[in-house]
Amino acid sequence: MIKRAIISGGGTGGHIFPALAIANEIKRRNPDAEILFVGAIGKMEMEKVPAAGYKILGLPIAGFQRKLTFSNFILPFKLINSLFKAYKILKNFKPEVVVGVGGYASGPTLRAAIFAGIPTLIQEQNSFPGKTNKILSGKVNTICTAYDGLEKFFPKEKIVETGNPVRSEMIEIKGKKDEAFQFFGLNPSKKTILVIGGSLGARTLNESVLENLGLIEENQVQVLWQCGKFYFEKMKETLSHTKHNGIHLNEFIARMDLAYAAADIIISRAGAISVSELCLIQKPTILVPSPNVAEDHQTKNAMALVNKDAAVLVKDVDAKNNLIAKTVEILGNEAKLKQLSEAIAQLGKPNASRMIVDELEKIKKWAD
Repeated sequence: MIKRAIISGGGTGGHIFPALAIANEIKRRNPDAEILFVGAIGKMEMEKVPAAGYKILGLPIAGFQRKLTFSNFILPFKLINSLFKAYKILKNFKPEVVVGVGGYASGPTLRAAIFAGIPTLIQEQNSFPGKTNKILSGKVNTICTAYDGLEKFFPKEKIVETGNPVRSEMIEIKGKKDEAFQFFGLNPSKKTILVIGGSLGARTLNESVLENLGLIEENQVQVLWQCGKFYFEKMKETLSHTKHNGIHLNEFIARMDLAYAAADIIISRAGAISVSELCLIQKPTILVPSPNVAEDHQTKNAMALVNKDAAVLVKDVDAKNNLIAKTVEILGNEAKLKQLSEAIAQLGKPNASRMIVDELEKIKKWAD
């Protein structure tokens, strides 16, 4: 049983949500456990983690900018300062284990923990690891991954394939279809396309819907559409000047469980946590990887499914012309819908949080 743990990392929801899921599982097993998060000052974890009920401390760490900036010159000093601060946090808090989930803060925190001889674990969400995790992989005790084939980047003997922890409330969709139709004002007689581009939105996905309103109308399907806060007013204004039936525009969908329940097919970016959720949802899926991420890791995430016939890939550059047409085509093919559902269901890992905490308890025992 774990009594004191530090979980470090963040920067995006893709790092923060798994971190919170791991913390919740530790707390489920031991309600008296003390858990401290370590994040990067100014990043979203400094807001999201306290909102979830956990304490967080911030490090003055930042990322390397690709263009020549003053911040790159002071980066080594920020890194050294962050290492000292991380070591001080460890000394004061005295954790039994330290978890790194990726993001700026996880590097200094894991390095300090390794130096201090504290058991360490990396949780890698993507099929293509970030630089920090690759560098530290030889020194940590265990690496929990979501995809197979990562022995190309990590020591094989340290890898445990657990899947990504996901928010359980997002994937509990059984028996909710009628509630979902009522909640979103959907037509139960029409097939439903769910379009999700993340909380901020995805311009390509939004433009793909707007460019194909006629095709949507012609095929008598409806679209439940999360366009993101950056695009909502523009999308709303554009739709007000067009004739459309069955377009249900949302800035943000809080009840993703109902959105998933309503969907006959899902169009999504290919972030690691989104892909993990989709595998557990078990709905036919079309993935449009974002081209604007480091190392093109969304394409690699998508191909892990596509190579097993568990999803369909549409490239971002082709989406405006092909995405809605491909979606409508698949919606009209019951055999293809069934095949995609069955294949993606085989890839779901519903017990990721439990398996990761099992590994934490193992490395704690080794150190005792």
